[in-house]
Amino acid sequence: MDATELKLLCDERGFLIDTSAWVTEHAEALAKEEGITLTPAHWEILYLLRAFHTEFEESPANRALVNWVKRHKGPDKGNSIYLMRLFPGSPARVGSRIAGLPKPKNCL
Repeated sequence: MDATELKLLCDERGFLIDTSAWVTEHAEALAKEEGITLTPAHWEILYLLRAFHTEFEESPANRALVNWVKRHKGPDKGNSIYLMRLFPGSPARVGSRIAGLPKPKNCL
């Protein structure tokens, strides 16, 4: 997927307009824009983000993301430092974007 195709699918902030249309190729392209090469550790969190969105119908803020990951994957992965290494800047915002979800409400 090239950048032009991806831009047509995204809003002005770079988030996918239709979250149900998300496929792994979107994640790869969005991650590339963020300067991230996706590893199995990234995918694990991306799928947890999508599960959170399915359950609560919104994207998590950072604190909610940390707690969600801790609940499902334990304290080694459910902490801010681990998530910041995977998704620098704002794990909730960057991770949600790559996972094809809306921007979390309280993220800049």
